[in-house]
Amino acid sequence: MVVDDHKLFRRGLIALLAQEEGLEIVGEAADGVEALRRAAELQPDLILLDNHMPGVRGVDLLPDLREAAPQAQVLMLTVSEDEQDLTAALRGGAAGYLLKTMDGEDLANALRRAHEGESVVSPEMMSKLVSALRASALPAPVPQVAALAGVVVAPDVEAGLSPREGEILREIVQGASNKEIARRLGIAETTVKIHVQHILRKLGLNSRVQVAVWASERGIGQQP
Repeated sequence: MVVDDHKLFRRGLIALLAQEEGLEIVGEAADGVEALRRAAELQPDLILLDNHMPGVRGVDLLPDLREAAPQAQVLMLTVSEDEQDLTAALRGGAAGYLLKTMDGEDLANALRRAHEGESVVSPEMMSKLVSALRASALPAPVPQVAALAGVVVAPDVEAGLSPREGEILREIVQGASNKEIARRLGIAETTVKIHVQHILRKLGLNSRVQVAVWASERGIGQQP
C-alpha cells in the first residue's frame, strides 16, 4: 500500500511498481486517516509511507499504522534526509527509511528485501544513522553488564540470547544480510532466518533495524 499526499507522485509510483514481478499494489491513501482505514481493511504486507503529509507526520502515524496492520512492514519513503526524521522513524518501528530519489529498480529490490525481514535504509542515510548512534542522538544507556562470580555477562546474553543468536546479532549490527551471515557462520540461510525471528521475539522488537539500534546503544558488535 502506498501512502502519499501528492497524487501525481503516488500514481506514478503505483504505475512503476505495478510493472515489477512479484509486487502487487493493493491500495493507496492520501492522508493519515485514510491510511489507517485502508491498512485495517487491506492488511498489506508492505506499506510505503511518506513523512510529510497534511495534518500529520508519517513518523507520528507509525504506532497507529502498525496497530492497524500488525503484520505489515512499514517503510518510510520521503525526501527528508534529516537525521532526526531517520532516527524517529526507526525508533517508531519503521522497517526501513528510503529516499524518493532512488530509482524504481532499487526501490523494488528494497521492498523485496523488507518482505524477507531485512532492514532497508538508503545508502545516503547510512552514514547519518551511524553518526547518530555514535553521537548518541539516540539516547544511549550505559552498556548493561552483570558480574557473576567474576564473569562479565554481555548485554545480548543478559537479554536471554543463545551464543549463536549473539553471533548473529553482531552480524546484523554490521549490516550483514541473511545470506552473508549464513556464509560467514557456515550455516543454512533458513537457519539464520529462524534465529533472527527468535532474536526479534526475545528483544520485543519488530525489525532488523531496531535490533541494530538496540545493539548499538549497548555497544554490541561495534568495531574497535
